[in-house]
Amino acid sequence: MPSHLEAAFNQAMLDIYHRAKAEAGYPATRFLRMVVDRGGLETARHLLHGSEVSEGYVALYMRGRLDLTVEAMILASRWKPLFSDEERRIAVARLKKYEYQGQLPKID
Repeated sequence: MPSHLEAAFNQAMLDIYHRAKAEAGYPATRFLRMVVDRGGLETARHLLHGSEVSEGYVALYMRGRLDLTVEAMILASRWKPLFSDEERRIAVARLKKYEYQGQLPKID
């Protein structure tokens, strides 16, 4: 049974799908299927541990919307208990590599 935080994270993952479609014109159908099939937390971990950024990440980068990536979302302090420092470091490194303009946390 997922925790309340995991359930809220799952909803946040569905929300970024809808925002990417509405605000950036990116219908991330593969991402949505992953969230529905695996759940938001497992999807985020799968994407983070991929050797390369996802197709969706690149599509959002090309649209100037890295703020709608899983990498950006998981760095919110609210989600810190769900992710290891290493997972958060991966997210920060990817966002820096793609010159993300938002604020990034320092990770010990």
